[in-house]
Amino acid sequence: MSIRSFPLLLSLLGTAVQAAPHVDPATLQILADDPYWISLGHYERQTFGGWQSYIDDADFFLAENGARSPLAELQTTLEGLHADPALADAHPQCRFPSRTRWLQQQLELDALPTVECAEFATWYADIDPHTTVLVFPDAYLNSPSSMFGHTLLRIDSAATEGSGTALLSYALNFGAMVEGMDNSILYAWKGLAGGYPGQFALLPYREKLSEYSSLENRDLWEYHLDLTPEETGRMIEHVWELRQIRFDYFFFDENCSYRLLELLEIARPGLSLIDQFPLTAIPADTVRAVKDAGLVQEVNYRPSREKELLARAAPLRPEEISWAQALAADTQLLEDDGFKALPVDRQAQIQETAYRLLRYQAAGQQRDPDNAARSFRLLQAINQNPPSRLEIATPTLPEDGHESRTWQLALGSQDQRAFAEYGLRMAYHDLNDNLAGFPLGAQIELGKLRVRQYEGNHWQLEELGLVSIRSLTPRNQLLKPWSWQVETGLERVAGKNGKQRLVSHLNGGAGFTWNFSDEVLGYALATLRVEHHEDFAATLSPAAGFDSGLLWRNRAGNLLLEAQADYFHNGEVRRSLGLTQQLELGRHLGLRLTAQREFTHWAGPQNEVMLQLRWYHY
Repeated sequence: MSIRSFPLLLSLLGTAVQAAPHVDPATLQILADDPYWISLGHYERQTFGGWQSYIDDADFFLAENGARSPLAELQTTLEGLHADPALADAHPQCRFPSRTRWLQQQLELDALPTVECAEFATWYADIDPHTTVLVFPDAYLNSPSSMFGHTLLRIDSAATEGSGTALLSYALNFGAMVEGMDNSILYAWKGLAGGYPGQFALLPYREKLSEYSSLENRDLWEYHLDLTPEETGRMIEHVWELRQIRFDYFFFDENCSYRLLELLEIARPGLSLIDQFPLTAIPADTVRAVKDAGLVQEVNYRPSREKELLARAAPLRPEEISWAQALAADTQLLEDDGFKALPVDRQAQIQETAYRLLRYQAAGQQRDPDNAARSFRLLQAINQNPPSRLEIATPTLPEDGHESRTWQLALGSQDQRAFAEYGLRMAYHDLNDNLAGFPLGAQIELGKLRVRQYEGNHWQLEELGLVSIRSLTPRNQLLKPWSWQVETGLERVAGKNGKQRLVSHLNGGAGFTWNFSDEVLGYALATLRVEHHEDFAATLSPAAGFDSGLLWRNRAGNLLLEAQADYFHNGEVRRSLGLTQQLELGRHLGLRLTAQREFTHWAGPQNEVMLQLRWYHY
């Protein structure tokens, strides 16, 4: 039954409704202003006064103006708790168990009517909440919704806790409700603009993992929280109240991580988590907030299938990797004389590499009987000749990396003109930033602002970057991913008569990356660019070009040597050669030296040198 129909039903059954006790207005106001009641209604105080709930769904509220008035919602709830027990599962006591329990405690409501809440009781008993685990699947650049990572909660029962049977637990997730087949660009745009509603979902953990076929390429971190069974149960009670209830959803603030912080504040009153994120809620930052609040007892790391595959294949020679690829395609080769001639320990490693490759290739695909048969045959061979234990070192915890916002102060010279530069990046990481907690070759930048002050107190906007993403994933004998990049915003480029013009642009590229060693990546991408330049005759001017370089992880930090070129349709050619070295002074502090030389048809070569201090602070 819709909650919006409750007032009508209440009036129809008025003779059977037990009168609510009188509570003086001052007490009601105190309760309505209580932080826990504010949390139960997901209210936010407005800039110019008053309240507004984050919930964008009238079905959640009993009072007509409940979304804007905590007091009206409390009064209507209190009246509803004394409604006719014949309402059963539609009774407010059944629909709002968290509100009911809290109001009973605060007002000592000992005379509430007894209501049979069969539906809630069955649901709660099936979940049997006991402990809570915060799960963080690491960032995955090839998915717009997951490029910053993701967080969800795993709810373990007393029977599954510590038993190694987490797949029998439940996953509590908040996500955007995407209808239809929106492509990645539309998905990203609507997510930024709040074009999707968001909902909580509680489903078996194994089903949630199967949804994330991309999880096979993502490390998984599990943070065991110190919530008591009572606190976990309190949180799950409130999740019942939020079933099928819609929120607004925004990628950068009102997202999965932000909503889970709200639930943790329900579980343990007195926590102050969401107030730390007034502008953005990057998942790694929210994990850090949970840890700083003292909620984390233990952290478990689960490497991705891709990382396990590459770790098992790492000791193999090229010809042995070829054997693994051949066995994954045809297990009859296990009986081949050439394979049997290999040393027994090498056979063991090759067999397991073949099995892991086969399972990696099957991730996210429909079950294939032939694939299943080959997997079973390889498992039999592994059982008969097991390899040595696979050891994978635990990387730096995601929350131990630098914070997502970056403040920048720089001094430099451009063709003998000295300048100071001031910058701010709202999120998140570039190729040269302090690396701990981030993968080498990954870049996501959002909301980048750079302003310069030249000699003579001449100020100008140097760059306003909306988004810049680079995914430089190395190819190898087993896996051959594409590397790609996309960027859009405003930036300064060369114009006529030696002037610097602020142009709007959109560019992207695709190509390949190679691992020259564990510390060195080389890449080459073909690029396309479209820009609006006031010195060009056309409104939009396209260009084709390339972007290539070397990224070296050294003792001081990351060094990037990069060559770029754009060849415009109107004959203009723009080329640049740059060298950037980051010195990692601490977890949240870096010193960056940049040298760049640019070439254009409109002017002679331009040289720029800059020394920049970078402070990572949310």
